[in-house]
Amino acid sequence: MTDDTQIEDGTENPEQANMAAGEPVAAGGEDASVEAQGASTERILNQEEIDSLLGFDVNDEQLQDKSGVRAIINSALVSYERLPMLEIIFDRLVRLMTTSLRNFTSDNVEVSLDNITSIRFGDYLNSIPLPAILAVFRAQELDNYGLFTVDSNLIYSIVDVLLGGRRGTAAMRIEGRPYTTIERTLVQRMTEVILQDMTTAFDPLAQVNFSLDRLETNPRFAAIARPANAAILVKLRIDMEDRGGRTELLLPYATLEPIRKLLLQQFMGEKFGRDSIWESHLATELWSTKLDIAAILDEQVKPLSKIMNLKVGDTLMLNAAPDSSIVLRCGDVPLLKGRMGRVGNSVAVRVDGAIQRTDASRAF
Repeated sequence: MTDDTQIEDGTENPEQANMAAGEPVAAGGEDASVEAQGASTERILNQEEIDSLLGFDVNDEQLQDKSGVRAIINSALVSYERLPMLEIIFDRLVRLMTTSLRNFTSDNVEVSLDNITSIRFGDYLNSIPLPAILAVFRAQELDNYGLFTVDSNLIYSIVDVLLGGRRGTAAMRIEGRPYTTIERTLVQRMTEVILQDMTTAFDPLAQVNFSLDRLETNPRFAAIARPANAAILVKLRIDMEDRGGRTELLLPYATLEPIRKLLLQQFMGEKFGRDSIWESHLATELWSTKLDIAAILDEQVKPLSKIMNLKVGDTLMLNAAPDSSIVLRCGDVPLLKGRMGRVGNSVAVRVDGAIQRTDASRAF
């Protein structure tokens, strides 16, 4: 009898028939078959879903906002949105750069602000596309440094424009060679123009002078902060008709710390902790406050033994005549001077003038 006949007649074990057909059978009867069916329907994450979970996306730029595990890792970074005045300063910088670079290149220059992000300094150094020129500048009043990166496209475009390159042709990029002295000098002049604009952009907020310290082509030699330190990254795009490139400005938070309170302002000239309504109310209440004033007729120094021997009926002679000048005090602070008199059945003091307060009396 063949195997097919045995299966149809039920004379052979069904598990043996399934094994003969190449289908695995889980032990445990119906429960085992249900578990096997559930295991076969489990969903496996593909590579795109795994990247989304971890916060990596090859289609996005490396410095964009992340989600997933990468967002948790970078959650310690301070967001630039907590420093509202930075955006106003950089918008002002873009307008100044547009005018100054037009005068510098004698060409139609358009400067645009791409984005402002927070990043760790070490991550930024690893993300710089080479070849590039890195300008390290010093903020003198802040006693710290910043970093200015110029990519190769902008370098060759500036050289082409300043040396009279023809319009309508893209800047020629030569790979595998270091930048020449002429290229470095022209980029240095452009960097000095931009740093002067930064000084002007910060003037309404604080007096900060930015000066060029050195030019580097290796990111390892442009380390101005620890790799884990947070920094502000500003991406700028400079277009000169059919030529142009990108430049990036990096300011560590340690550099901005001395003027952090000024950068926290929501608008220029904001006064923290001041409320004009409360100030007016406080001034009104102070004018209506009641004070106890003492009229001092005379002051004498007596031995303690004589004071202790005073009895009821003893008389102390004061060195004051009816027309003597007396002093009006509030606590220990002298306020007014006047003369003693009587109005009806009450003793009164006629004020002659105010007492000029000295620095010692103002300390009370």
